[in-house]
Amino acid sequence: MAAGLDSTLVAAIGLTVFLGGLIYLKVPKFILKALDDQSAKIALELNEAKRLRVEAEALLKSYEAQRVQAEADATAIISKARDEAIRLKTEAEAQLNASIASRGRQAEERIKRAEETALLEVRAAATNAAIATAEKVLMTEARGDIGKKLVGNSILSLAGKFG
Repeated sequence: MAAGLDSTLVAAIGLTVFLGGLIYLKVPKFILKALDDQSAKIALELNEAKRLRVEAEALLKSYEAQRVQAEADATAIISKARDEAIRLKTEAEAQLNASIASRGRQAEERIKRAEETALLEVRAAATNAAIATAEKVLMTEARGDIGKKLVGNSILSLAGKFG
């Protein structure tokens, strides 16, 4: 090797020159600037992530409130439907009872009219039978012109009363 220069000294001088060149060319500033830029990007991304997290939490709370409201609405709708079903059932029962009572009254009226008609028919038949019997009795009892005249007047009199 050369006079008095050993390899360690050459390496130290080379390193010093290299580092000096880096400083002269302002490489550390560029490196620091690049690191600062990267740090700023990371800080922006972190801020954006925090903002997104806050928005997501707010959205989650909003959806949770909507879910609770929807459940409350569903419960109210079910309750209204039950009340309406009970009301409709009560109305239907009342209408059914009224219809049954009305039909019962109608049936009773028909039966009463049928009884009255039957009673009138029985009376008419009894009257006709009585007239026929009276006519036969009078015909056999009262003979001659007086009997015929008496029977005819009686029949006309009875017919006028019942006819």
